[in-house]
Amino acid sequence: MKRLLCPLLFLSLLMTPIWASGKQLSVISQDPYISALVLDADNGKVLFEENADARVYPASVLKLMDLYVILNRIEQGMLKLDEMVPVTVEAAKTGGSQVYLDPKEQFTVDEMLFALMVQSANDAAVALATHIAGSKEGFVALMNQKAKELGMKNTVFHSVHGLPPGEGQEPDITTARDLAILCRELTKRPEALKYTSTRLKGFREDKFQMSNHNKLLSAYSGCDGLKTGYFTAAGFSIASTAKKGGVRIISLVMGSKDRKVRDKKAMELLSKGFTLVPPRPEQVAAVQAPVATPAPSQPVQASFASPPAEGEQAPPTADSGAPGDQQQTRPVSGWSIFFIGLGSGCVLVIAFFVVAGMLSRRRSTTIKSRYNIR
Repeated sequence: MKRLLCPLLFLSLLMTPIWASGKQLSVISQDPYISALVLDADNGKVLFEENADARVYPASVLKLMDLYVILNRIEQGMLKLDEMVPVTVEAAKTGGSQVYLDPKEQFTVDEMLFALMVQSANDAAVALATHIAGSKEGFVALMNQKAKELGMKNTVFHSVHGLPPGEGQEPDITTARDLAILCRELTKRPEALKYTSTRLKGFREDKFQMSNHNKLLSAYSGCDGLKTGYFTAAGFSIASTAKKGGVRIISLVMGSKDRKVRDKKAMELLSKGFTLVPPRPEQVAAVQAPVATPAPSQPVQASFASPPAEGEQAPPTADSGAPGDQQQTRPVSGWSIFFIGLGSGCVLVIAFFVVAGMLSRRRSTTIKSRYNIR
């Protein structure tokens, strides 16, 4: 009995730090996925959904909320892209995907955002959060505040990076439907897509090459985001978006057991979205109002453009090159036609008398010459 107790005691000592290191999560991933949703980004219409309200672990897809919070701070003038972000000891010790930050280093907000979205760097997430809110907990409060403002009713964040929970922590929880709301807000911002669409990027003066985990950026035409996520219990998840023919589609695939299956389903759902939404013409920045046609009893009004000065070329009355636009011409009144005709007639009469006078003078000269008349 004593022989059995010693090995068991030894094994229990080995297992203690493993169980104490964090809350153990049950594996929730499924084949092909736990939940999915397809959205028309322009109007928010749901085109397809399957179990879209199931509670899932977002993993690194959560970093989309980091990006949203930071871009809002920049928009409000509370943060600048060229502002330097110091690296804390806590940030440098963060595991998982990283850019191996050192406490002696500092980088701009812009560089850190590329690290966050391209490399999915957890250490960059902690450094940014600490710089902006003073602590990870403070930044998490900002994340949950934004989630509430956006109407993400079934979402609770507990971390700034999406890693499995540590000791005394709870897991991040969200749903495909909630993430679709966040994704739609981000796709309205070209500055967000600048980071999510980058496939390769140098860091630390290009000494470290970052590669985006989102393989759809190269595998699916028109794809320019958004974010992948994975840890064992959560499975493989992806928030993806693509734009074709003036239509932007957002696809969420959450909790797949296999990365390749996740990516395949994401592409299938994007394509399904494009088949359900007809192409839309790109919006024109400014559209000119049509020229009103006057009633017959009223004098003709001038066009919207004022007459050009002498020697200047008249400006076009419609946007050239815009689909379906045709250049408009100024209508001509009956009086204009009358005076044009009168002027032409006068010119012809004057020309006739000039020619007749020349012929008469020539004939007179010929007669005088023939009869020697002086």
